[in-house]
Amino acid sequence: MVEGGIAPIDRTELTEFFRTVWKTPYILRLALTAGIGGLLFGYDTGVISGALLYIRDDFESVDKHTWLQELIVSMAVGAAIFGAAIGAWMNDSMGRKKTILTADMLFFLGSIVMAAAPVPAVIVVGRVFVGLGVGMASMTAPLYISEASPARIRGALISMNGLLITFGQFLSYCINLIFTKVPGTWRWMLGVAGIPPIVQIILMLSLPESPRWLYKQNKIAEATEALAKIYTADEVEKELELLKTSIEESEAVEASIGNNFFSKFKSAMKNTAVRRALLAGVTVQIVQQFVGINTVMYYSPSIMQLAGYASKVVALGLSLVTAGLNCVGSIISLLFVDRYVFYNSAQHAPDIDNFESNHFGSNTTCSAYISVPDTSKWNCMTCLKKKCGFCSSAGDEGGQHRVWYDKGCPSKLGFLAVILLAAYIIVYSPGMGTVPWIVNAEVYPLKYRGFGGGVAAMSNWSANLVVSMTFLSLTQALGSSGTFLLYAGCSFIGLIAIYFVVPETKELPLEAIEKMLVKGFRPWPLKRKEKENTDVVSA
Repeated sequence: MVEGGIAPIDRTELTEFFRTVWKTPYILRLALTAGIGGLLFGYDTGVISGALLYIRDDFESVDKHTWLQELIVSMAVGAAIFGAAIGAWMNDSMGRKKTILTADMLFFLGSIVMAAAPVPAVIVVGRVFVGLGVGMASMTAPLYISEASPARIRGALISMNGLLITFGQFLSYCINLIFTKVPGTWRWMLGVAGIPPIVQIILMLSLPESPRWLYKQNKIAEATEALAKIYTADEVEKELELLKTSIEESEAVEASIGNNFFSKFKSAMKNTAVRRALLAGVTVQIVQQFVGINTVMYYSPSIMQLAGYASKVVALGLSLVTAGLNCVGSIISLLFVDRYVFYNSAQHAPDIDNFESNHFGSNTTCSAYISVPDTSKWNCMTCLKKKCGFCSSAGDEGGQHRVWYDKGCPSKLGFLAVILLAAYIIVYSPGMGTVPWIVNAEVYPLKYRGFGGGVAAMSNWSANLVVSMTFLSLTQALGSSGTFLLYAGCSFIGLIAIYFVVPETKELPLEAIEKMLVKGFRPWPLKRKEKENTDVVSA
């Protein structure tokens, strides 16, 4: 998964959440309305995985060129990087509400463009519009929720936005499965995404702007009116004072470190604690992507085909397992599990029947197969490497129920891909799925927190782009097992990097974290060696 994550909620905050929304339903309405942006974020990043199977059928150029498939998938991620930057600017200059409405228009436009696309290039253009919307929504939806909700349940409401992202991805797989038998298949899959933004536009028009933004624009009366909808009369005055203090502190920070990226970056590089915090924050975000989790989310049905499930419907149905468990992936499963399935599928690929192959005739048999004098050592995997396909009769003597394999080979081990991908996602959740966002929320000194979090999120998107843009090419160059072995290697390197550069922040106050970063973080055995040297000097 990308930007956001799902923050943990303690029992007290959860109890307070239910008590507050029961008493003031308006708060839940506000959070759910803004959370539609998270739903769209999840849907548009997940729907392409299934739609791609059918886009390949309609456009021969997409089926033949792996780079074009990767471009269609990853263009939304690339555009999201720019969308996040544009969203950050719009949030300050135009307000959170108008930014969400702009993202909705981009979502809607992108969905219509993709659904009506006559050529693959138009699908790419539609993905750009959707990606811009994703980037803007990922920045703005949690910001709007946090600023327009009571502080005591803010964490729970922001986590709900994260859950909606996950639900959006699961929903996209369900929608994909529903439209597999409908004429137009992928056009419906992509076009349905145009409905939620219309709903959000209608609902958002009746909601106020963020109280914080209104107050900062000196619209005190409107800010007071917005606060009155979520706080009691006694609490409104207190919240206004807190807003005033917070904005004054924010303006003081801008005066000290600047209000643009370059001035903030220059100031951050002069600060030892911030440099080390950025190293830790960026490292965990890059590792989160390089363990390969988004290959599962963006290419899950294709992975099922590589594992030996030729049917698109079956591949999509099995992918629901990974989508349903989507709290993101795991280092350990990648290292010991996924590559084993694909390696064994390749090693035990069924052999070629020479008589059956020639029976089809020279016009339908792979030209590479015909031109080779000795084909006794050929099997299904050899055919696929030669850009041909394999026709399996599934043990049927009459050959009436043949299945065509052109992505992966039939294998008795294919079911393991489903089980182990599910395990991969389950064990990822408590670690790399959540911790990078927690680290980035805690590790930066207060006045650099917004800047540090932005840089780390941009690193996450950029690493996501690299992974999504190269996965299919890697499977062609290295094979499926080799590709997952590469991700396992990245996981191992990431494990070492995290151990040495990311400090433990559990139960430490923010001031203590900053002091630790200034002093320098040294894990075992460096910490132990340092202690021994100190003992020698003391003696």
